[in-house]
Amino acid sequence: MLEDIGETSGPIPLASVSGTVFKKIVEYCTHHRADPPAPVDDAEEARKRTTDISDWDSKFIQVDQEMLFEIILASNYLDIKPLLDVGCKHVANMMKGKSAEEIRKQFNIINDFTPEEEEQIRKENEWAEER
Repeated sequence: MLEDIGETSGPIPLASVSGTVFKKIVEYCTHHRADPPAPVDDAEEARKRTTDISDWDSKFIQVDQEMLFEIILASNYLDIKPLLDVGCKHVANMMKGKSAEEIRKQFNIINDFTPEEEEQIRKENEWAEER
């Protein structure tokens, strides 16, 4: 890509990624550098493995929420799909089994629905509630 524009040396600006986050990403990539390419999965199989995170990755991604979301955004920006998957799986696991109120509290989300709007949403989504 850089060769296409005649630039093969010098710094590459990464304005969207802080130095702290970049160091974390380098740590991840260094650890996984010898990993074979991930097999191409169909969407259904990938959806089933939401909690499938290795022990090392699980420990690696145990960071505060701000860092977690910066890692997710940076891995998307840098097109590091395995790290993006780990970050998103971690967020999914954080939400798994929680009520909307618990999720709001976990992620500091303000509930701006009126009681009437909440009731309407609850009725429309009854089918999704665990029984």
